[in-house]
Amino acid sequence: MDGPLRRTSFLRILVTFFLLLSGLNIIREVDSLGINYGQVANNLPPPEKVLQLLHALKITKARIYDTNPQVLTAFANSNIELIVTVENQMLATLGDQQQALQWVTTHIRPYFPATNITGIAVGNEIFTDEDTSLMTYLVPAMVNIHSALIKTGLSQYIQVSSPNSLAVLANSYPPSAGTFRTDLNGIMQQFLQFLVTTRAPFWINAYPYFAYKDNPNKISLDYVLFNSNQGMIDPYTRLHYDNMLYAQVDAAIFAIARMGFNGLEVKISETGWPSKGDSNEIGATFQNAAIYNRNILRRQLLNEGTPLRPNVRLDIYVFALFNEDQKPGPTSERNYGLFQPDGTMAYNVGLLSTTSTTTSSTNSEPASASSFLASSAPPMVKQVRYQSLANWMILGYFCWLCKR
Repeated sequence: MDGPLRRTSFLRILVTFFLLLSGLNIIREVDSLGINYGQVANNLPPPEKVLQLLHALKITKARIYDTNPQVLTAFANSNIELIVTVENQMLATLGDQQQALQWVTTHIRPYFPATNITGIAVGNEIFTDEDTSLMTYLVPAMVNIHSALIKTGLSQYIQVSSPNSLAVLANSYPPSAGTFRTDLNGIMQQFLQFLVTTRAPFWINAYPYFAYKDNPNKISLDYVLFNSNQGMIDPYTRLHYDNMLYAQVDAAIFAIARMGFNGLEVKISETGWPSKGDSNEIGATFQNAAIYNRNILRRQLLNEGTPLRPNVRLDIYVFALFNEDQKPGPTSERNYGLFQPDGTMAYNVGLLSTTSTTTSSTNSEPASASSFLASSAPPMVKQVRYQSLANWMILGYFCWLCKR
């Protein structure tokens, strides 16, 4: 049998096997994949519907940017691992131990363990916030929150950390040159010491889109989108990088090691790509957003690590679940969602629906697909309508293998 015929036969076997597994509903969830569930909008579906969507997508990890009691209640007795957030403006108050204990007693203890809260993000991107005074409150607030978790018997279940912008790095290229900004050395030392002591991860918000937008003539679009490309070789480690996201993570790992904390786990608390932007936001298109997120999901199915830590699964939280119409800033800020608020797909990343898609007059991507969120069908029917995104990513990966 010649090469093409052999590949065709192999593909048919894989497709048959895939369909059998799908019919038996035993395809596993993507354990390393999470989603950011932002709520800066006035038209989002209720949390109960959001939970149905996450179940249909077989996503078991989510992050919210507050401690919304409606979300915490709706997510009770589900299999969703939830990270909640202490808002930035609360940090000064939580510098007081009693206030921190009161916060945990009010916002965490009543919902746990029915709601599977696994992490508390104390603030968001504090080291790069315009209000520089917040930095002085960060570590004391984290220490007090952790102490409150100990007092309430929850510290073994819930990790405390704080997501960081990639702008905390002074150097990130090549990855082995990764270093933190010198003005952060003192507070960063305290921050990293807390993470090591409590065995919590270093969370980073990493967006290759920004690097490409700012320098599209020098940065390869394929490199930032995880498409096939030559990549780059770190001249010092000789490690090969075929995408920017992994290079950014390894740069953070090197920066942490330079501070004396080698071995600290790094996770991606946010990454994504906008489907729409202003005229100066180069690359913000439906096509690029779909490719980026589709390739992220394909890599997550492999439980990959970065070139520096190939055997350590990289946890990634995609930003975001929905487009959020009330977010300030450029147009891109309101267009990171995989879904529109009404539950239709913002663009297709591998989801199929039993109903037809429509096409927007402003782009060639599917603008909407009938969603179970708007359906009154029974739950089992609703889940059939949305095939697991993970299932279709596996099929795509099999097809890719057959072309090699």
